[in-house]
Amino acid sequence: MAEETKKMPVGAGLPEMPEEIVIAPKKVVIDYKRIFFILFGLGIFFLFYAIPSLPDAVDPGGKVFNLPWEGKMAIGLFLMAGTWWIFEVMPIGATAIAIGLFQVIFLIRPANDALRDFFDPSVWFIFGSVVIGTAFTASGLTKRMAYKMLNIVGERTNFILLGTFLVVGAMTLIMAHTAVAAAIFPLLVAIHGLYSESDQPTKFGKGLFIGMAWAAGAGSIITFLGAARGVAAAGMFKQFTQGASIKGVLYPQGYDIGFFELTWYMLPLGVIMIFAIWLIIITLFKPERANIDGLRGRAAQLTKELGPMSNKEKFVLVTVLAIITLFFLKAFLPIPAFRDMDRAGIMLVGTVAFFLSRTLTVEDMETIPWNIILLFGGAMSIGFCLWNTKAAEWLAVHWLTLFQAAPPLVFILSIAFFVLVLTNFIMNVAAIAISLPVSLVIAKYLGVAPHVILFASLVTAGMPFNLLIGAAPNAIAYESKQFTTGEFFTYGWIPSIILMAVLAVFCAFIWHWQGMPVLLK
Repeated sequence: MAEETKKMPVGAGLPEMPEEIVIAPKKVVIDYKRIFFILFGLGIFFLFYAIPSLPDAVDPGGKVFNLPWEGKMAIGLFLMAGTWWIFEVMPIGATAIAIGLFQVIFLIRPANDALRDFFDPSVWFIFGSVVIGTAFTASGLTKRMAYKMLNIVGERTNFILLGTFLVVGAMTLIMAHTAVAAAIFPLLVAIHGLYSESDQPTKFGKGLFIGMAWAAGAGSIITFLGAARGVAAAGMFKQFTQGASIKGVLYPQGYDIGFFELTWYMLPLGVIMIFAIWLIIITLFKPERANIDGLRGRAAQLTKELGPMSNKEKFVLVTVLAIITLFFLKAFLPIPAFRDMDRAGIMLVGTVAFFLSRTLTVEDMETIPWNIILLFGGAMSIGFCLWNTKAAEWLAVHWLTLFQAAPPLVFILSIAFFVLVLTNFIMNVAAIAISLPVSLVIAKYLGVAPHVILFASLVTAGMPFNLLIGAAPNAIAYESKQFTTGEFFTYGWIPSIILMAVLAVFCAFIWHWQGMPVLLK
């Protein structure tokens, strides 16, 4: 037996191998479009690097605003980042990192400033909002809410879209639109899962998520609780109107915009825009199916299968109500303990509570879309960069002085449009802070009242429909993978144009009828 074993040829008993194995080389596909826009963005940046200087800006009072070298480079970086974001030359979070890197390498700002902005309280606020959305999903509350909503709105896809947008708009009356988007996002994922079992984009999905982002912006302008921009702008307005005479009344300490005054002027416009957004969505993204047959019965059955509300669900609801209560106390109680509490700190209460109670685990932390968190870190960095280097002020003066001889309505709309464009790239509070002082100075020459300048700016600051970095709901909606940044940018011009048209009607007629000062005489 041993001899037979020795004589057995090597490989005996094994399957025969083919004489020759040919492995075809993997075909490398070169993305020329991506390469082009990488180089195009870099070309813009280095063009500003090569230009010696740009002309000074001069306001109607003769004050000169020169643009320092750092400001010139900030504008170049601003345009490069915008190009890379729109055409997605790399992940949007990686482009945000490039913003900080370029500031440091080219000495536009010190590293302590450029990179610290990635951990600004506003970024932490967005992080806390996303964690709340994660808690809704992890506890099962999202599915319960989705099924309940579908049972109410029915099976017609157009009405599902309208119901979603109205719910989002209503929630922004009492919650920051970032928190609303984060909480509603998992619910919309569940709804889309009932519409399509595929993970591929659908027209209904595009409309559902893009419309959610747009509706969150439209609703957020109505009260001071919808976003921080309203409170910040009202504070600036009070400072800038010290000693001003409005409707024959002198305000030595400045005019203070009241909570219900803001809502009185903003509610009609916000509601009109939510319905306009719905009409745009069902036209641009007409759902593949007019009805989801049997959806109401299926939603009722799924609700029954969920059983009674769990302790985790109850804890998430109680925690969110506690956070909303803290925001109310901050807004309405003149007590330093609440008034001086930072919004980010309030929002992070939920993060700590959810992990302490084990409502969320480490595995849930890993599901957080860090790409979006980085995106807003980069947005804060470029925003502060434009602000600190005087580039934003220089841009505002140059733009607004073009309209210093224009009719009052054209001047008002030019300010609103400037804020609309700027707020797609930087913080909306910063966009208002940049434009408001200059516009109020020019407004005196044209006989335009300061009120209409403020409210027109607040309207467009709340609705950046083109870029993801314009508002957190835009970026949160992008996580659905239902649309690209290029699609969002392109389609966003339609509601932007309609917004300007609606705003023109309000400035010319409706606000005056409601009692808002529009002209000084």
